[in-house]
Amino acid sequence: MGFAEFLLLLLVCWTVIGVFGVSASVIAQNPAKALKNFGWIIAIWAIYLVALVTTSLIQKQKIIAAGQPQCFDKLCFTVVGYEELPGYLAKQSRLVRVKIQIQNKGKDAASEPKLYPYVVDQKGRRWDEVPGLSGVRLGTRAPGGITLTSEPVFKLPDDAIPTGIVLSRGHLQPRRLVIGDRDSLMHRPTIALLYR
Repeated sequence: MGFAEFLLLLLVCWTVIGVFGVSASVIAQNPAKALKNFGWIIAIWAIYLVALVTTSLIQKQKIIAAGQPQCFDKLCFTVVGYEELPGYLAKQSRLVRVKIQIQNKGKDAASEPKLYPYVVDQKGRRWDEVPGLSGVRLGTRAPGGITLTSEPVFKLPDDAIPTGIVLSRGHLQPRRLVIGDRDSLMHRPTIALLYR
């Protein structure tokens, strides 16, 4: 646990204690003290959220070259290529498959079950994975010391030239409130490039 995670944990614990204090003041029929304590809770959270958003906005977007791993704890994901799938006959769209190696650098089996990939282009447009076409999923449990390959598939319009892929843990997760985290609120996503 890093300093930012510890700070969030400390804030949550302090908030729980503060809520108990506010509740005790309400039960004791001391509305002035309850209001004062509640005001402190709101003020500290407001300061924390300003620090969180400010940090997210001033940090540079991280770009990872194709062939370079990006790691989540002991699991590392490396984009090793992409290809357009032939034979897809929908009008004004095409399917693109991205090849990603999953390496577990630990001794025990591990997974990132809530990993949501999406492809982006130079215009900032995004396309989510087409479900059911990837074979080995990115969230597959990988045994220790083993490398697996996942091949998520994306449906793109004809005018889109994919430039990168983002591996997101989604919006509803605790890391959204960790200052400086890659998944924190308003943070620019880390993009793994699809070309060398």
